[in-house]
Amino acid sequence: MIVSFLNQKGGVGKTTLAVHTAAAVALAGHRVVLVDADPQGSALDWLASREAEPLFPVVGMPRPVLHRQVADLAAGCDLLVIDGPPTLTDIARSAMLASDLVLIPVTPSPYDVWAAGELVRLIDEVRVVRDDLVARFVISRKIVGTAIGRDVEEALKAWPSVPVLEAVVSQRVVFAETAASGSTAVETGRDAKAVREIEDLRDAVVAAAFSGRQVA
Repeated sequence: MIVSFLNQKGGVGKTTLAVHTAAAVALAGHRVVLVDADPQGSALDWLASREAEPLFPVVGMPRPVLHRQVADLAAGCDLLVIDGPPTLTDIARSAMLASDLVLIPVTPSPYDVWAAGELVRLIDEVRVVRDDLVARFVISRKIVGTAIGRDVEEALKAWPSVPVLEAVVSQRVVFAETAASGSTAVETGRDAKAVREIEDLRDAVVAAAFSGRQVA
C-alpha cells in the first residue's frame, strides 16, 4: 500500500501525520518505508535528529518521476508513506500517480478550505488515468475544546469526490516535542490522547486504502 500526504499549504501538519502514521504502522509489526518527496527535506531532518534505532528507513525522493521509482521500495514493505511537497508541482502529481490513497491534511481554517479546491481538481485529473485512486481529507491541528473542526468538515463537503476521514488529529505539544528529538508520540506514550488519535488515523488509513482488507 502506498499512502501520500499532500497539501499545497505549509503548516498543516503534513510531515507530522506522515511520520506518525509510519511509526504507528511500524510499531504494529509491519514493514514501513517513508519517502520524503518534499524538497525541504523535513522528514529527513527528523530522522537526522533521532538517536534511537530508526523504526523505518526514510528515503529522499523529491522527483517528478517518483511514481516510476517507488515500485521497488513498495514491493519490499507493507506500507510506503510519501511526505509530499507543500506546493502543487509535478512532484505532487507524481506522488498521486504512485499512491493508493492520498490524504489531504486540512487545519480548521477557512484559508485551508479555500485552498482545497485546486488540490481536488488535480486529484480529479489524475483519476482520469488512475480511476482507483482513493483520496480523503483529514482534519489536522484541531484546537482541543472547540467546534471549529466540525465547521471545517461541513465546509469540505463542497468536494464530495474527497470525503473527510472520521479520524481527527488535534494540536498537541507532544508532536512538536517529539519531532525535535526525531521521535514520535506513539513511541513515547507521553500523551495518551495523542496516541489514540494517531492510532485512529492509522486504522482509518488502512480502512480507506484497503476497503476492508488488512495490511499484509
